[in-house]
Amino acid sequence: MDRRQKYAKDIKKLVLVVDDEYINRQLLGFIIRNEYDVIYAENGEDALRKIRDNKEALSLILLDLLMPVMDGFEVIKTVREDEELSRIPIIVCTSEADAEIRSLGMGAIDFVKKPYRNEVVLARIRRIIELAEEQSIIEATEREALTGLYTKDYFLEYSLQLEKYHSDWDMDAVAIDIDHFQLVNELYGREYGDEILKTIAGRLMTILSNETDGYACRIEADKFFVFCRHMDNYEEVRNEIAEGLSRISENHRIRLRMGVYPGVDRGLDMSLRFDRAKMACDRIRNDYTRTVAYYDNDIHERIIYERRLINDFHSALERGDFIVYYQPKYDVTGDKPVLSSAEALIRWKHPELGLISPADFIPLFEKNGLIAFLDHYVWSQAAKKIKEWKDEYKVSIPVSVNVSRMDMYDPLLIEKLTACLKDNDISAGELYLEITESAYAEDSDQLIEVVKKLRELGFMIEMDDFGSGYSSLNMLTTIPIDVLKMDMKFIQNLRHDERNFKLIEMIIDIAGFIDVKVIAEGVEDESQVGRLKEAGCDIIQGYYFSRPVPPEEFIKFFG
Repeated sequence: MDRRQKYAKDIKKLVLVVDDEYINRQLLGFIIRNEYDVIYAENGEDALRKIRDNKEALSLILLDLLMPVMDGFEVIKTVREDEELSRIPIIVCTSEADAEIRSLGMGAIDFVKKPYRNEVVLARIRRIIELAEEQSIIEATEREALTGLYTKDYFLEYSLQLEKYHSDWDMDAVAIDIDHFQLVNELYGREYGDEILKTIAGRLMTILSNETDGYACRIEADKFFVFCRHMDNYEEVRNEIAEGLSRISENHRIRLRMGVYPGVDRGLDMSLRFDRAKMACDRIRNDYTRTVAYYDNDIHERIIYERRLINDFHSALERGDFIVYYQPKYDVTGDKPVLSSAEALIRWKHPELGLISPADFIPLFEKNGLIAFLDHYVWSQAAKKIKEWKDEYKVSIPVSVNVSRMDMYDPLLIEKLTACLKDNDISAGELYLEITESAYAEDSDQLIEVVKKLRELGFMIEMDDFGSGYSSLNMLTTIPIDVLKMDMKFIQNLRHDERNFKLIEMIIDIAGFIDVKVIAEGVEDESQVGRLKEAGCDIIQGYYFSRPVPPEEFIKFFG
């Protein structure tokens, strides 16, 4: 040990004793004064003054909870909300178990029970101060440095203790997630992102101290867990947190989602309860009409169902359980409709579950990346049929296939597509590529470069779902496409909405000026066909002509 270390060790650490009873202050001072310098405060307000005056030197606070003027709970709250003061560890002095739990939930580090045992008081003070010297006590033991919330292990442990002490309380597990937090960090900087996290943490601590009992922790970069006494309206809790965020995010909106696992099953492992709260939270990730979701049996069954689909995917692909159906598209610019092309649509014929709707598996596979394997399978099947129809029926029917966002960012995309053409001896002009408009909106510059290269190779590019949420008429003049597919919601509103008809006319006119053909999909009856022809639509697709059919039935459209 060098001289500086010895000198630092010999200097007495400063401890603040806070109690409204003179005899209690003197008793604690007597216990610790041989090892520590001691200053005193007789109530919460006096304590805060002395804490601020000695914030650099103060090593620890011994705090009574029940005092006049300002109680110990308010002192804990004020100290923990102040960034400069929050590093100072607090040990509470109490004889009540409920007060211990509440104070620990608010940010106290430890407690000593009344009546005091000298050796226990000294041992706990020594332990806390020694840890604080090595590193911030919050960071080193129970709390993370950035938010002041509990680390995961302590959070789960204290949550179990809280539930054990209050066996008559209904306790909820709550998961909170921030939408697109990584993007916020990239756009506005990590410091701003940290402010968001600290604001959420601060609001949670306030809610847990003022409105209910419980604990909170940050489980991942942008995810929080809360274990608390049941509340009836978590929407109000979410709004209270969001109100705090609005003060630091005036120019953009931070969206929070909450998933709740209600306290109905105390026998369930604590980690599993939070897994279920997180499942509920994840279910509304892309549902912008809801911000709070409750776990129920429907979610549980849906999760199990989706996991089975994922597990069965590769074997289904190998067995050929995925079947490509084809829906005809008709050119209606002449006197009679003429078959012009088809769209390839995937179906899953599961050996045990039967025919599975694409709405069940396509969004799922888009989220986990399996969609790229499925797309490649469809390209191959469609190319084989194009070749087969040419050889056997002497007809050339181009087929549209989906190219997902994941495909568009695959550096081997062009190589895979050209290999598909070569393997089946067809041309690029016979395999149309459908890209959703949302893909253009997400990273338009990179995607446009890829599309340009594909068009140079002879591929026809169709923008699918135009008008589904991202589009603007300006997009039609800035992106390289050959065909525009109007979202079916335009068609559904066509019959009785004259304004909608005028909008369709305008889209078709603009597309015509830039030499882009327009397909109307989802057309179901003759009146819709008539109005679309009146508006100048080129191609029509929908149940009016045919629902999607397996390849052996599609040949009937060849005439």
